[in-house]
Amino acid sequence: MKSLRRTLHAAMAACLALMALLVFVNVVLRYGFGSGIAASEELSRLLFVWMVFIGATAAYPAGEHMAFTSLAARLRQRPAALAVWTALIRLLVLLAAAMVAWGAWQQVQVGLGSRSVVLGYPTALLPLPALLCSATIAVAALVELVTRRPLALGPALDAE
Repeated sequence: MKSLRRTLHAAMAACLALMALLVFVNVVLRYGFGSGIAASEELSRLLFVWMVFIGATAAYPAGEHMAFTSLAARLRQRPAALAVWTALIRLLVLLAAAMVAWGAWQQVQVGLGSRSVVLGYPTALLPLPALLCSATIAVAALVELVTRRPLALGPALDAE
């Protein structure tokens, strides 16, 4: 699991580094020499979308997504109620992931028939990370639901 997390973080860093380089070079060329790299904008947008969904994929198993833990914290003294609440949360995550995956799949199908203007890549590459991310999060939530993994309440509990 740690090697997967490291790989995802490295992929995000690579996306960010390449985006920064592309934008920097394009700005220098545009303002310094009156021309730019046409593909820079398109590739930066594609990299940004992939970086965001790679980050969302990496954040879920680590319990790093935003969570409101006020009610769950109050249920700590009632383990049965906390277990039901945790299962409900996981079911809602599964539902949300399924809806995102369904919408992303529809967009991937539409994108298979068209190409980007400058680079000519299939535009299905834009919604594809949403599909992969939601599928991965759904599998993780299902595993957490089946194994009854406790809800990660995180350090925010101390501040409440």
